Amino acid sequence: MPVTNFSHPDPYKYQTGFDSYHETEAIEGALPIGQNSPQKAPYGLYAEKLSGTAFTAPRHENKQTWVYRIIPAAAHENFIAEDVDSYHTRMTTEAHKLHHIPNQLRWNPFDLDEKVDWVHGLHLIAGSGDPTQKQGLGILMYAAGKDMGKEAFYSADGDFLIVPQHGVLDIQTELGRIILRPNEICVIPRGVRYRVTLPDGPVRGYICELYQGHYQLPELGPIGSNCLANARDFQAPVAAFDDEEESEYKLYSKFNNTLFSARQNHTPFDIVAWHGNYYPFKYDLGRFSVIGSISFDHPDPSIFTVLTAPSDHVGTAVADFVIFPPRWLVAEGTFRPPWYHRNTMSEFMGLISGDYDAKVGGGFKPAGASLHNVMSAHGPDSGAFEGASNAELKPQKVGDGSMAFMFESAHMVGVSEWGLKTCQKVQPEYNEHSWKPLKRHFVNPNKKA
Repeated sequence: MPVTNFSHPDPYKYQTGFDSYHETEAIEGALPIGQNSPQKAPYGLYAEKLSGTAFTAPRHENKQTWVYRIIPAAAHENFIAEDVDSYHTRMTTEAHKLHHIPNQLRWNPFDLDEKVDWVHGLHLIAGSGDPTQKQGLGILMYAAGKDMGKEAFYSADGDFLIVPQHGVLDIQTELGRIILRPNEICVIPRGVRYRVTLPDGPVRGYICELYQGHYQLPELGPIGSNCLANARDFQAPVAAFDDEEESEYKLYSKFNNTLFSARQNHTPFDIVAWHGNYYPFKYDLGRFSVIGSISFDHPDPSIFTVLTAPSDHVGTAVADFVIFPPRWLVAEGTFRPPWYHRNTMSEFMGLISGDYDAKVGGGFKPAGASLHNVMSAHGPDSGAFEGASNAELKPQKVGDGSMAFMFESAHMVGVSEWGLKTCQKVQPEYNEHSWKPLKRHFVNPNKKA
C-alpha cells in the first residue's frame, strides 16, 4: 500500500474511522456514565454540547459532540472586530467585491510568508455564496511563518478542509492534537477552536472552506463497498487538555469573513473528555485506493473523489475534493490525459508536488493553482496533447512523485481582489501558452487537393 512515509513518527494518538461515534477521556472516569449532562459531572467538570447540525436534523445527518471541560467556552469577554483592514480585504466574499470572469486562470506558486501566524496568513482566492445563509464555499491560500501564541481561532463560517503543500502544522484543537504534513489533509469543523504552531518552520497550503453542510465520503454505487477513501483510514484525535489555573488567552473568530477577537482568562484547550461524531480528523492521501479502466477509454474524474459536500440536488456537490495520485494507466486505444471539456462545475486545481500529467509546459508548479470556471473550456496543453497522441500505449505509471488535487463546485466562483491582482501571481498568458499552439490536424476527405 502506498502509504506516505515520513522521517519522524507522528507524536500523537488517534482514533480511526470516518463519521464514527467516538468517545475518549484523558483522565479515566471523566466521561459520565448513562447521562450526557449529570447534575454534577465527574471531577467538577462542566458539560457542554457542540452541535454541527440543527437539533432536529435526521438521525443519520445529525452531528454533535458532548464535551466535559474545566471552564465553559462561553466564559470570555465581548468580541471586538479586529482593526486590520487588510485582513478584511483578503477574506471578504461580498458579491460586489468578487470578480466573476470566464477566462481560464492560472497562478504561479504563491509566496511563503514568515512574518505572520496562521490567523493572519489566510488569503481568499475565490468564493461563492454567503456564509450568513450557510450557502457556498470559499477557496483560500495560507502562508505562515510564526507560531500562534496563547491564542485560539475558530471559523463560524464553515468547515476548513486543509491541504498542506509545504511544512508541518501542529494543530492543537479543543478535542485533541493533530500533526499535519504534505500529502495529508485535515478537516476542522465549523466552530471548533484550535491553535497552529510550526515545528519545522514556514508553511503553505490550500483550504476549501465549506459554508454549506459538511464533508462526507462519496457514494460508491456500482464500485461496491471498497476502494477510493476507506473509512478506516481516517483519524480523529483523542482527548488531551491543558491544566492552567489562570492564563490570559486571545480568541479569534472568523465571522462572516470578518475577524473578531476576545480575551479570556483561561485556556480554550481544557476539554478532559468527549463523545460524539462532530470532531476534526485527518487522512493520509497515500492510502487512497485508485480505480480506473482496464480496457479502453477512462471514467470521469469523479472516481478520484476523496470527500464530497452534497448540494440539495442529488449528485451535485457544493464541493468535491478530488486528487490525482500516482497510478497505472493500461487502457488500449485511448487518449490517456484528461480530455478537452467544458464543465457545468467550476474546477480549482492545486499541485502539492511533482508534475501534473495534463500540463507539461512547466507553467503549473507546486504551490500554484488554476481555475476553470463554469463552462470555461480547458484540457491538456499542446505539448501534452502531442505527446499523448503519439505515445506507445503500454502499461504506464503516471504521476509518480506527484500529487495534484481539485476543489470542484457546482457554484460559479468569483475571484477575490487579492487573488486576481494583489498577489501578483496570475499568469497573463496562460491561455496563449497552453492552447494557442494547438495545431490543425483535420484532413477533409471531401476536399480536393
